[in-house]
Formats: sequence, C-alpha cells, structure tokens
Amino acid sequence: MEYRHEVKHEIDRADLTVLRQRLRAVARIDEHAANGRYQIRSLYFDDSRDTALREKIDGVSRREKFRIRYYNGDTSLIHLEKKSKLNGLGNKQTAVLTLQEAQALVDGDMGWMLSHPHGLVRELYAKMRLYGLRPKTIVDYTREPFFYAPGNVRVTLDYDIRTGLGCTDFLNPGCVTVPAGNAPILLEVKWDSFLPDIIRDALQLPGRRAFAFSKYAQCRIYG
Repeated sequence: MEYRHEVKHEIDRADLTVLRQRLRAVARIDEHAANGRYQIRSLYFDDSRDTALREKIDGVSRREKFRIRYYNGDTSLIHLEKKSKLNGLGNKQTAVLTLQEAQALVDGDMGWMLSHPHGLVRELYAKMRLYGLRPKTIVDYTREPFFYAPGNVRVTLDYDIRTGLGCTDFLNPGCVTVPAGNAPILLEVKWDSFLPDIIRDALQLPGRRAFAFSKYAQCRIYG
C-alpha cells in the first residue's frame, strides 16, 4: 500500500481568491470540473461506538474510514472509497459501484457484497458484519481541484461544507443538508515523494499553518 503526503490549512475568503489565481497560472484545472469546480456528496460509515469519529478526534496515528461518493449530482458513477492514515500520510483505495449497489448499501442490504469481484467491497462487507459499520451521515461540499504532474501533486480548495444531520438517503437529490457549523475553507495539498518549489511558492500565505481537520467529524457536530 502506497501512502502520500497530505497537508491541510484553514484559509479565509481573501486567501481563496489569491490561491485560485496563483494556481490557475501554474497548475492544471481538473478537466471534469464545471467552471473550475464541482459538487461532492459523500456518505460516511461508522460503527455504533463511532470509532472512526473518535479515532480522528483523538489523533490516532493509524486509522481508516469508508465512504461512498459521487460528483455533481451524477449517480451514473459512484465510488466506494477507503481512506487510510498512517503517521500523517494518506492512502485511498476505490471501487466503482452501480446505482443499485449503492442503494443497497444505503438500505442495509449486504447479501450481494460477499461475492462482489472487487476486494474493497468484500472488505467493507466483512467490517459491516464484524464491527457493525453502517451509513452515518451525508457530507456535501464544493471543491476546486488543481493538478501538477511533477510530484503527482493535487491541490484542492474546499468550502461550503454541509451536513445531512441524521439523513443517509445518499441518492436522493432532495435530501436537505445544512451548513456544518463554523466549517472553515480548506486548502488541502497531496503529493508523492516531493513537493515542487513552484507549487510550494504558489501556496505561501502569511500566518497559515497546517492543522488537522475532518469533514466527517465537522459534519457530526449535531449528532
């Protein structure tokens, strides 16, 4: 399993404008983003003891969480994702789900998972059976993504983070989400073995330091 460097910074609206302009000058905008951005909807899983939430809050160095996700309201492409963290480094594994499979997950129907051809789906099945993982909450937000090939750098600007509260009706476009408290605007930077100076320089902001933040944890503030 290969891990990548991941760093997050809290920024403000003025920073967002500055970084957007700088990044457009040196990096490539994701070709799938409409007008440079897209909407992300995720459904996160946790157990009855909220292990994923508590491990994040407690700063456990080795942890994982599962989610399903789609973009811009397009349910023709849905991903199951497992995010793993190890001593500050990150790894993401993905599997494509059909609309019917995603709905089955939302409904708590697991029978189809054991014979699924993708190992990640079978792993989630095992952990749903063993640990009682279940859909917990919807997380919505807007993302502006940028790429820079040397170093395999991905820079994202995330904002308007919203929570589905207790709603897990992931595929229902009418499911209401509300602002997740005082959620910040996030600058997130991921890279492999090195971060090129041109990107490092473009991201320089006075007084901004790396901090730990979880959209899932933020969206659980109401329960």
